[in-house]
Amino acid sequence: MAAVMAAVVSGCGSGSSSASGSKTVNWWTWDDKQAAAYGQCATAFEKANPGVTVKISQYAVTDYFTKLTAGFVAGNAPDAFQNSVQFFQAYTAQHQLLPLDDYIKKSNFDMSRFSVGVDSWKFTDGKQYGLPLDWAATGLYYNTTAITKAGYTKHDVENLNWNPDNGGTVGKMIAHLTIDKKGVRGDQPGFDKNHVATYGFGAMAAKDFSGQTTWNPFVSTLGWRQGDQQSWPTTLEYTDPRFVKTMDWIRSLTDRGFAPKIGSFTTVSDVDQLGSGKVAMETAGSWEASTFAKLPGVKVGIAPTVLGPDGKTRSMESNSNGNNIWAGTKNPDLAWKWISYMGSPECQTMASSTGTFFPSIPSAMNASAKKMAAQGVDLSVFTNAMQNKVLYPAMVYGNGAALQAALEPLFEAYFAGSRNDDVFKEMKTQSETILAKK
Repeated sequence: MAAVMAAVVSGCGSGSSSASGSKTVNWWTWDDKQAAAYGQCATAFEKANPGVTVKISQYAVTDYFTKLTAGFVAGNAPDAFQNSVQFFQAYTAQHQLLPLDDYIKKSNFDMSRFSVGVDSWKFTDGKQYGLPLDWAATGLYYNTTAITKAGYTKHDVENLNWNPDNGGTVGKMIAHLTIDKKGVRGDQPGFDKNHVATYGFGAMAAKDFSGQTTWNPFVSTLGWRQGDQQSWPTTLEYTDPRFVKTMDWIRSLTDRGFAPKIGSFTTVSDVDQLGSGKVAMETAGSWEASTFAKLPGVKVGIAPTVLGPDGKTRSMESNSNGNNIWAGTKNPDLAWKWISYMGSPECQTMASSTGTFFPSIPSAMNASAKKMAAQGVDLSVFTNAMQNKVLYPAMVYGNGAALQAALEPLFEAYFAGSRNDDVFKEMKTQSETILAKK
């Protein structure tokens, strides 16, 4: 078990649930930034509810869910906690989460205030087990100096199109942005793919099975979706010709020297890759926008992800973490009062002022974007994506940890070149076996 890395508000947070009748509510998160941010909400909540104490504990993500599960077994889990949809099915099936429907109805809590994530926290029994906390999307980040030197403009980057046959305009731009150690560009005669100084695009040869910030924004423009259904899929569509063609195109980028192969960088950090000067452009998460803006010596621009072959469709995968209440809490009413306040425009506006995460309430998101714009961080790419409804929700699925463990080595083998297109049938079969497990 990891030690508590931070305990915000009213001293150190205990891991156990509050005693019956207590006026203390324990809430856990894995995100140090959200721990500090929601600490502001806790102060306001305590002021509005004299005698109530909110204890916020933050644990390293590598240990968070193990510690949470241990708390369920030992009977000392937190009253409420931040959760990932990856673990939603398992916790609900184990009866560790409290249904919120009665509380929502009694308090007239308006679920329509959330722009994304509501359905992600509905289980197969039709009940609502969580309130959305935040959402995420993917953007196209680029080194503005590299773009200018290559003869491109901001407008060019913001209107890139893609197809799996020839790569579209983004494929041409990636080639031109790539430069070997003799100064020859990737689309010029004599380019040496074995001695690259600057890659036109960052690492897309991802080992994770969803590719949220790598290949997913590309294949999504073809109409492909990962599961055979949005919630609780029975298979992952890895043999779909659209997916196969996309993977082949992405692997061709590394084969041609336009993007780094797996293991080319000692760190897989998107920020480190662009900050090193060895990558001109890459896709990365919205939560990294403020960090990119602070990179020393590199001015970073943000553009929407690529347009699809039809020239109109742009899909950016969205995701939502949520707030759950532990079924074993001795203080369910106070736990509900706290997480429902966390789901208010007042709290989410207060908490999201750092721009490190995006609140699920549009008015709070707009307030956050306005504040970040004053600090030189332009989040309009993401706010426009939300307003224009080009985001689609991430798949709600079960057994995520098992899926990752089984599929990661297969993705890695494919992108490393030791497996070819035959691997996708194996991926699909593996997914069916794991998704069928209860």
